[in-house]
Amino acid sequence: MNQEIFNIAIGISGALGGWWMKAMWDALKDLKQADDKLATQVSDLKVLVAGQYVSRESFDKLSNAIFTKLDRIEDKLDHKVDKVMRIRPDSGFGGLGKD
Repeated sequence: MNQEIFNIAIGISGALGGWWMKAMWDALKDLKQADDKLATQVSDLKVLVAGQYVSRESFDKLSNAIFTKLDRIEDKLDHKVDKVMRIRPDSGFGGLGKD
């Protein structure tokens, strides 16, 4: 009788242990699939972000345009200072900076 109870207890614990192991295996498989899906999404995002950087040619073109405008502004300011200096040569910068 004791041997039969022991065999039944071992059988039940083995069945429960097997069920638990299968549940864990299935959960692990689902997690691996979710991880693969997330890894794919992250790599797609990396490609998307990398595709939105400013190209070297566009940056060079824009910086050249900005510096051209700044040079024109500087030339205009120099021309204005020259005009003021011709009108009032003894006043420094045309009276600028005097208190």
